[in-house]
Amino acid sequence: MLLLFVIPTGRFRSLGTLGQRRYRGLFESPQRARHTAATLVTPPLLLPSSDQILNFITISPCSSAQVADIQVTNQIFGLSQTEPGSFLYYSPFDGFLGLAFPSLSASGATPVFDNMMSENLVSQDLFSVFMSSDGKKGSFVMFGGIDDSYFTGNLNWVPLSAETYWQIPMDSITVNGQAIACSGGCQAIVDTGTSLLAGPPSAIASIQNFIGSQYSNGQYIVNCNAINKLPDIVFTINGIQYPLSASAYIRQFPSYCMSGFENIAFQYDLWILGDVFIRQYYSVFDRANNQIGLAPVAK
Repeated sequence: MLLLFVIPTGRFRSLGTLGQRRYRGLFESPQRARHTAATLVTPPLLLPSSDQILNFITISPCSSAQVADIQVTNQIFGLSQTEPGSFLYYSPFDGFLGLAFPSLSASGATPVFDNMMSENLVSQDLFSVFMSSDGKKGSFVMFGGIDDSYFTGNLNWVPLSAETYWQIPMDSITVNGQAIACSGGCQAIVDTGTSLLAGPPSAIASIQNFIGSQYSNGQYIVNCNAINKLPDIVFTINGIQYPLSASAYIRQFPSYCMSGFENIAFQYDLWILGDVFIRQYYSVFDRANNQIGLAPVAK
């Protein structure tokens, strides 16, 4: 999750922003702009690499930022002049809305949810996320509330281990009761901005080998017939097991299937529980108590 708005401007273009809507208000009030180059530190599977330098302009502040019926005043946000690569060209979104902690915020900007809290715009200091599966509509982020019709059972609460990303301790990753990764414990980030499940290269290589994936043209391809044969991969967090079936961790497309795992090299044993995980577990990000709540989504 990025830490402030990043929106393409109307004046500056790159391949990544062709076809995207642009913000033009800056050039009506250029005296409000502050030019800066900033490093946006974000889990790496949204951007091509973990730390991307975007030359952008920060507005300090805009008059308001509105999310549904919530209107935040004096919100700083970023306007990108160039973006790395072409991934935005293929994306249906026009920018990023950051929901991590202020400690990571670029240019000292207060993240939008912190402003929602300080301006008493939400009934609870938390937000929750539901992600639909199989290309269906209905995904949402709910600011200030939890909708228990979208999950089964009770939320299991996990204390944060760091107030940067939404980082938690993870006990293990197992198959049929045997550890295949994170043996002895590791750290994990629950992140809506990362499409896949990411982990250290050696551990991911073992998992890719286990599910029979083959690397081809930048992707790990899996035989679609294996989906009905492969066992669950179980993520144990705070003593609670969160299984993912093969139909969850293998992504199915019309003509092929692809592994939902990707490697990324961190300085320590860190995992990212991205959309592949979140589609199976309703997730609550609780700023009041610095914890994450997880529960199986309702089928």
